[in-house]
Amino acid sequence: MKILNKKFVYLISPNKIKHNSFFVNLNLILKTNKVSFFQLRLKNENLEKKILIAKKIKKICKKNKVKFIINDDPYIALKVNADGCHLGQKDMNIKKAKKILKNKYIGITCHNSLRLAKIASLNGANYVAVGAFYKTKTKKVIHKANIKVLKKIKKSVNLPVVAIGGINEKNYKNLLLNKADFLAISSYIWNNKKFKPIQAIEILK
Repeated sequence: MKILNKKFVYLISPNKIKHNSFFVNLNLILKTNKVSFFQLRLKNENLEKKILIAKKIKKICKKNKVKFIINDDPYIALKVNADGCHLGQKDMNIKKAKKILKNKYIGITCHNSLRLAKIASLNGANYVAVGAFYKTKTKKVIHKANIKVLKKIKKSVNLPVVAIGGINEKNYKNLLLNKADFLAISSYIWNNKKFKPIQAIEILK
């Protein structure tokens, strides 16, 4: 079975961006034409720094025709004119975010819940993120998802599904073959002890 979506990677930034090498690597990765979305997810950075980094990334995304998403904060997304925002269940209400961002992309984390995915769909989300499918070091896993959950959500909710959680070169194919539209990948690219970022992305075919 062939993978129909060639740009199946939903790339998430590392938690900290300290060096210019990050921007060089990001540009190389996006040039591979495997990434549809790039999400900036900086948890412990001040606003000024976030905006500065976001503006640099936006240029790289635009050049490579990749949609640029800001995690958690619709106001930053608006300020840097990103393509949209990703919201967790404890973040701003999607209706309020839609008023701020108008017709930009809004994605919603739905854990392993068909109910949350249906609510997100009714409220006008553009995609839902489902997981965690595998163990991940990026964040503490509270909600576990499996292929059965993925299939249920795909069947009931007419939205693209982003699979999240511990995705790497060994397990990614299974998710794609079971109709995940995009795979959220972070540690595998940025904290890989075996491969450089560009090598890590090139393995995913």
